[in-house]
Amino acid sequence: MRTIVDLNCDMGEGFGHWVLGDAPEDKIMDVISSANIAAGFHAGDPNSMDRMAKLAQTHGVGLGAHPGYLDLRGFGRRYINMNPAELINDVVYQVGAIREFGRRHGVPLQHVKLHGALYMEAAVNEDLSQALVDTLQVISPDALLFCMGMSKTYSAAKRVGHPVIREFFADRDYDNSGSIVFARQVGRPDPAQVAEKCVKACKTGKVTTVEGDELEIAFESICFHSDTPGALEMGRAIRKGLTDNGIQIATAGEIAATL
Repeated sequence: MRTIVDLNCDMGEGFGHWVLGDAPEDKIMDVISSANIAAGFHAGDPNSMDRMAKLAQTHGVGLGAHPGYLDLRGFGRRYINMNPAELINDVVYQVGAIREFGRRHGVPLQHVKLHGALYMEAAVNEDLSQALVDTLQVISPDALLFCMGMSKTYSAAKRVGHPVIREFFADRDYDNSGSIVFARQVGRPDPAQVAEKCVKACKTGKVTTVEGDELEIAFESICFHSDTPGALEMGRAIRKGLTDNGIQIATAGEIAATL
């Protein structure tokens, strides 16, 4: 049974006057322990990055960079065939942006989590994952890398001893491979059902797949998305469900220190 877990959320995913999601950012910060901040390529801009870093500092939330493909129109959820070296440079650029806004507000960079289609591509692309890990070893050797336990990203990080955190996705479905079922449009989930799913995963280490089977899954952090309709109610239900069942919520950095 997992008795302590990080609760993370993808945030700051608007652009200029455009806002994505229906949940107030400060209210979400009250619920979570780690925040993945859009770094300008799939969403986000300098003002939103600055605002989110300040909110993370105010709420004592771990600050993470959330780099994605350069795809504002597609919200980073479309695969882009890019030169791997150029793609890694895009990641470096975005990580640096979040780190500097964090530094401005006295918040260290806790972690890096790829976004959307880039996250999914790295999960199955060993060369990309290895290049990512090798680069993080140079630019942010202490920054935790968030990924799925079944991913090439996790394997690459473990090979070189880079600090890594495995995620469980609260508001996404799983298939029998252990991967999430990718969706461009997500409906409004039932907060109680999502919370029950998270509590079950912590207690039993299992999740029910779309095929109807029980899949074993290991993780240190639970993720939900701020652009999911009803995200705030869902996040609050997850947090309450966990704490009511004796499961402590802590930042990914605090959990990593115990691994």
